[in-house]
Amino acid sequence: MIKEINDKLIKESVFGKKLQNGLEVFFLPKKDYVKQYAIFATKYGSNDLSFKLDTEDSYTKVPVGIAHFLEHKLFEEPEGNVFDRFAELGANVNAYTNFNITAYYFTSTSYFYENLATLIRFVQSPYFTDENVEKEKGIIGQEIMMYQDNPEWRVFFNLLKGMYHNHPVKNDIAGTIESVNSTTKEDLYNCYNTFYHPSNMALFIAGDLDKEEVFKKVEEGFAELNYEKPHVITRQYTEEPTDIREGYIEERMLVSTPLFQIGYKDNRVGMDGIELATKEIAINILIDMIFGKSSDLYEGLYEKGLIDQSFGFDYVCERDYGHIIIGGESRSPMEVKGIIDGNISRIKKEGLDKETFERIKRKQIGENLSYYNSIEYIGNSFIGYYFKNINFLEYIKLLTEIRLETVEEYANSILDENRQVISIINP
Repeated sequence: MIKEINDKLIKESVFGKKLQNGLEVFFLPKKDYVKQYAIFATKYGSNDLSFKLDTEDSYTKVPVGIAHFLEHKLFEEPEGNVFDRFAELGANVNAYTNFNITAYYFTSTSYFYENLATLIRFVQSPYFTDENVEKEKGIIGQEIMMYQDNPEWRVFFNLLKGMYHNHPVKNDIAGTIESVNSTTKEDLYNCYNTFYHPSNMALFIAGDLDKEEVFKKVEEGFAELNYEKPHVITRQYTEEPTDIREGYIEERMLVSTPLFQIGYKDNRVGMDGIELATKEIAINILIDMIFGKSSDLYEGLYEKGLIDQSFGFDYVCERDYGHIIIGGESRSPMEVKGIIDGNISRIKKEGLDKETFERIKRKQIGENLSYYNSIEYIGNSFIGYYFKNINFLEYIKLLTEIRLETVEEYANSILDENRQVISIINP
């Protein structure tokens, strides 16, 4: 049965259906759009290093970076490379692995259903051999070395290493040369068979397409594939303290101006669904109010020449971890940190300005509404929030309902100097 998920505020509807194999399929009609988009994702990322099925007694532990390795290998088939088949049909295909998700996606302007069948088939047909696994190790090793030479990458992962004692989010998504070299064909098949069952996945489709035809073609794509019954996956993480591991991390690389990132480790984790979405919204408004380009702090730092256009901020919000990151280039990162600390101390004493809160809230509502013009943005966001038990179509409604008191509550809990880390790359 096809169900409809809609929201009156954004005037969009997504249609969903659960297949017999457990896969959740979603379709967003976009009338008069020339482009079509499909994203096929699994709730499996670089953090999933210890796990077991409900049929198993003990946990399986796998090398760091294996989710990313698996993403690479799925594009290889006995008859060649999947990229060529999409190119022949005029489509662009790609994939990404992050800490929590691996996703495969394509955009097209024609031959959509042929491309969709190819997407389903290659993601659900692993082909690993001892030879092609060994060959891939060298390719991934070069990628790791390239990132290790990238100052932006290093300043970020140094920050995470300072923030987290045990949580696997501190690990490079691609792993290390040693972990990649220790990965075997059997490791890859084990992870694939655990996490790539349709019951642990979701498929999102958007475009000017017929609803009934979309679901019919998806079901046809899976008709000849056989699956075992779904199993419950238990993921094991080492307990993570609320405090940080190290407050100051410095490294020297070939940069002309120092790079810095300041992070605040979130101590309120374990949320899900609407509660998690509300926290994300509140903290996104908070950091926009404090660090955004219209803020007094930004203008003061910019006028003093302490920051430039590279200055930015972000909040990462997951069930079991979260952190604020602020950073950019600066001739004096520690002076920037001192001014930020003083500003936050003042805000905690005086409170947040209600007028600024309302302005930033309106701004973010407008920005979020504009994102609905991008089917790629909707698809990626919908899938990401779906795996966190959040209905993405409700996000703007939750944003309109957020209150200043909620934002202030999170300001007092997350902006704690005792859980602050600064990572610097000096020349």
